[in-house]
Amino acid sequence: MALQTCNLHHSLVPHLLPFVLLLLLHAWGGCCHPQCLDYKPPFEPRQPLVFCKEYSKFGCCDLEKDGEISAKFYTIMDNFDHSGYEACGRYIRSILCQECSPYSAHLFDAEDANTPMRMLPGLCGDYCSGYWMQCRYTLSLLLEDSGNPQQFANLTATIEEDRKKFCDYLELKDKQYCYPNVLTNTELNANLGLVREDPTGCLELCLQEVANGLRNPVAMIHAEDGTHRFFVAEQLGYVWVYLANGSRIDRPFLNLTHAVLTSPWAGDERGFLCIALHPRFDEVRKAYVYYSVSVKKEERIRVSEFTLLTADDNQLDHSSERTILEVVEPASNHNGGQLLFGRDGYLYIFIGDGGRAGDPFGKFGNSQNKSTLLGKVLRLDVDNDDGTPYSIPSDNPFLHEKEARPEIYAYGVRNMWRCSIDRGDPSTGRGGGRMFCGDVGQNKFEEVDLIVKGGNYGWRAKEGFSCYDRKLCLNSSLDDILPIFAYPHKLGKSVTGGYIYRGCQMPNLNGLYIFGDFMSGRLMSLKENVASGEWQYREICMGGDQTCRFPKLINSYYKYIISFAEDEAGELYFLATGVASAKARAGVVYKIVDPSRRAAPGKCSFKPAPVKIKGKLIHFYPKEEFVINKKPTTTPIPTTSTRKTTTTTKTPPRRKTPIIIIKPPMPTRKTIRKTTLQTTRKTPPTTALKTTSKPTIKPTTVPTTVQKAKETTPAPTTPTGYRTTIMTVAFTKSAQTPIIPISPTRKHGRPLQYAPITTSKPLTSAQPPPSPSTTSMKRRKVALTSERPAALTTPRPQYWSLKPTTSGYKPQRPPINTTPTKTQEEGQRLGEKLENTGGANQVYKRPRGRSRGSKRGRGGRGGRKLRAGSVRLVTTDGLSDRGRLEIFIRGEWGTVCDDLFTSKAGSVVCRQLGFTTALAVMKRAALGEADRNVRILLDDVECEGGERSLLECKRSRVGKHNCSHGEDVGVICG
Repeated sequence: MALQTCNLHHSLVPHLLPFVLLLLLHAWGGCCHPQCLDYKPPFEPRQPLVFCKEYSKFGCCDLEKDGEISAKFYTIMDNFDHSGYEACGRYIRSILCQECSPYSAHLFDAEDANTPMRMLPGLCGDYCSGYWMQCRYTLSLLLEDSGNPQQFANLTATIEEDRKKFCDYLELKDKQYCYPNVLTNTELNANLGLVREDPTGCLELCLQEVANGLRNPVAMIHAEDGTHRFFVAEQLGYVWVYLANGSRIDRPFLNLTHAVLTSPWAGDERGFLCIALHPRFDEVRKAYVYYSVSVKKEERIRVSEFTLLTADDNQLDHSSERTILEVVEPASNHNGGQLLFGRDGYLYIFIGDGGRAGDPFGKFGNSQNKSTLLGKVLRLDVDNDDGTPYSIPSDNPFLHEKEARPEIYAYGVRNMWRCSIDRGDPSTGRGGGRMFCGDVGQNKFEEVDLIVKGGNYGWRAKEGFSCYDRKLCLNSSLDDILPIFAYPHKLGKSVTGGYIYRGCQMPNLNGLYIFGDFMSGRLMSLKENVASGEWQYREICMGGDQTCRFPKLINSYYKYIISFAEDEAGELYFLATGVASAKARAGVVYKIVDPSRRAAPGKCSFKPAPVKIKGKLIHFYPKEEFVINKKPTTTPIPTTSTRKTTTTTKTPPRRKTPIIIIKPPMPTRKTIRKTTLQTTRKTPPTTALKTTSKPTIKPTTVPTTVQKAKETTPAPTTPTGYRTTIMTVAFTKSAQTPIIPISPTRKHGRPLQYAPITTSKPLTSAQPPPSPSTTSMKRRKVALTSERPAALTTPRPQYWSLKPTTSGYKPQRPPINTTPTKTQEEGQRLGEKLENTGGANQVYKRPRGRSRGSKRGRGGRGGRKLRAGSVRLVTTDGLSDRGRLEIFIRGEWGTVCDDLFTSKAGSVVCRQLGFTTALAVMKRAALGEADRNVRILLDDVECEGGERSLLECKRSRVGKHNCSHGEDVGVICG
């Protein structure tokens, strides 16, 4: 987003300069990206648009919003005769339809939720000049239903007669991304709506943190019962239930820590390895688990069945365990560890080859020996009623083969780690039922296989496509099935099998098989060519800060990718850790997000079935900093002293790193130390993995805002540009006539922002009124209180009239189908735009005679005892409406951390202090940092906006925090 920088109006109070510059800094973040006014990616509407037809394939409007824009257009055009319609209709339609543009967030300066939003889209200079020449007096009609008519009358009256001021208000200085140039920008529109790629062809995706603090999360499953809860298993032996809203039930679904064989040392492959729920879990109420156990000092793999408690749908009956199968493990590695139910209703079990290296057991190894269950894929029927743990399906391929175990479904596997069943294409069902597995290699190759009945997958004769045991490899009777993909160890040394995406929210990813590598931390994908049957490999890397600049998204992850998962709706996740130990709470669950395109609003909505909860809910709080909240680093403040055309040099984007290894910690945050340790499935080298990739978050040295302003700001000039107009008007101290503020809202995403123009005179010096011969146009519902400047250019066209003529031109409105029901916004927006209101504020005075370190129990003047939850704004310049936030709890004043703190929480604070709302929430101690002797009392504060104090909001316990005073939050009230 490019904005022009200029000195502020001479009446701007000097102490506001740092605040204004800080707001402006949020806007300078590089080139724009597709984003709608609700902070989400664009989409293809479910039904073609009727009015803004150019955005029917990809944009930000559904049919309902298209109808609202159409109605507004025809309401405005009712003020024109035929010639006026011909002259101005195209301008008004184009301006209104930019809400549907896939770049609407950029055109309205809405990419940053913490900065004011434009009332109208940013226009290119030439286009604005043409609009001013022909239709400048329509500006008030475009603005009049956006807020206080009196307010916009004052604004439009001062700029309509001056082309420079008019276009300074409407123009977006970035010539590449303003309207209409944004439509013809080849670079922007070449792959619009497709998954973004970096220069190397790496697919750029983003992530959302879903769960954290887990100890080597090895599996995540769902119940497919309509509740949309999911179950996460830890290697230590715990299984936890998470509800659809992200909360975790404090009681474990299963606790097998007393029986599971594992250890805290990095690289131990033993432990609780998998869980699967019966496909009719809501009826049968059974779960199956796969874990390591020691029986008389003999290590075994055990597959057991548990039954759900009668009185609790979120806890298994620990006394109901029934052993289905036990297999002796000759070594502690290569334990396999996958359970899943196929579409046929049978239980599939994937067991490793027994361990050590090269499958040294017997003449041909365990994997090629069908008389043992090691190195095999098994298929069992667990729904038998004869009292035995399982029965053999009648069509198992080796049921009648002499000396072969009847449970075997496929063989010749080494150590398959993470398998999945393809749901099939949502439209055609193609591919449904296919079974994908990642099989960990020995010395050279990792592979991905499609499992078929009776298949021999070649180990130990082959590793990937190459021979491992040459004597076995040349045996003509091998008849092995080759993998669909294999990669060498320079890309990774331990494959983690994934899923084919079949969800709803990200249509671009449909049919993409996403998997990873535990050792290298590499995310990868395969896409099938339906015609040839070949699979095309594409690496996945994290999008840059601009690509992932959406609410709740992050663009880095922990290196060790343990598992992949799918929720009930088909969305994909992966589980990773920064410390590969069964005892380290460094595990995180990430949701994979494509920021390039989303599904149409309402298409993917669902209502989770209610879940009866026993125990307490533990709310989820993400630990990683959202990309949208990251502070600007090295982006310089652009400056312009005149309106001369200047050549801007764009800094080429940093080449995307295909691998995110380890996330650097926040500069001032106490975080879990992210060290390079060993694998849980294959012992890595003791030295840290070297990589040529650059870190995702790179610390930089940036001059302070005031210093940078001194270096880059030219001599004082007349303020220009939309933002400067807003700031100059908002903070001017000239004589004012109070206007009752109105807090308008916008149906399409967020509250609207506008400048509280309250002067009784225009912003410029008053000019003589226009001559009587000049016809003034009717402004419906607008009463001007300021004198209109004299016309500086052409008089108003003849088609403007004081009121619509009786024989006026009435354009035919095309029939618009707006019958679809109004859909709810998908999810909740991160933060609100700041509302500038001018209500009478109460002055908050600091108590006299008491400093920040005042005596406990007395927070007010004269020893008056304050109520718990009282707040104050601490500042060094004596201003009453802004400052560092401090709260009074348990007899002392303390600070609040900025994590999760939004304008809703700021409004709660401001209302306590007698103000109307919060104009801004300032993070990273922007309004001051407390002394060391001041305690941090609150962290992770999340408010809905209607609470009476912060203590009523979601938050951490008093005194518990994961931050420093460098993250003290500040608030500006109004």
